[in-house]
Amino acid sequence: MIHRQKQVEIRTRVKNGLQHLAMNRGLQKKRKLWSVSGRNDLEKLALEGWAARRREDLLGLLNQLDKQIGELDEAVKEAAQLHPKAQLLMTQPGVGPITALAFALTIGDVNRFRRSKQVSSYLGLIPREHSSGGKQKFGSISRQGNSFVRMLLVEAAQSTNQCDESFRKQYVARCHHKPKALAKVASARRLAVRLYWMLRTNTPYPEIARIEGSPGVGMVSES
Repeated sequence: MIHRQKQVEIRTRVKNGLQHLAMNRGLQKKRKLWSVSGRNDLEKLALEGWAARRREDLLGLLNQLDKQIGELDEAVKEAAQLHPKAQLLMTQPGVGPITALAFALTIGDVNRFRRSKQVSSYLGLIPREHSSGGKQKFGSISRQGNSFVRMLLVEAAQSTNQCDESFRKQYVARCHHKPKALAKVASARRLAVRLYWMLRTNTPYPEIARIEGSPGVGMVSES
């Protein structure tokens, strides 16, 4: 999975290079540049000399990376299907094979964590605390632990915010009085807590969500 992520990072740099080429010639499509019509416009763009050569080389690299990443995605998907804990975590909307398998492998024996807050701390998702004059303030996250899994959780949380109503409401509420970056990390922390409880209780998403939403039940909380 780490190898796949490195390939994705390289592909992002390649895409940024192509975006700059397109924008310098007045072609501004942003993400639509990677649609079929966007790619056609990019390939037909009037370029000369080394600019044309750069486009050709970058498009060649992009095609190669797309193929390699696609093969790696299939390998991870197959591995996740053979991993019972990953299969359990994939019942959570927004969590795909890569995040599920990475989380399960990183956490290992879930019983070594007595509280969900220990998992958040282990993954570096707990904000630093500053106390002064009797006031408690929280700063940026500690960024300890596995940065790869932390990044996956932040990305997965954005998908979860879109397809899980309880996550979406909490995220929107946080965005009203906190910077969006902090709201995203808070969503990732909540997702990590939920995945932890799913593993600890061996409970799939529909049931864990029902338990979480039950009055007076705070099982899926950061404690």
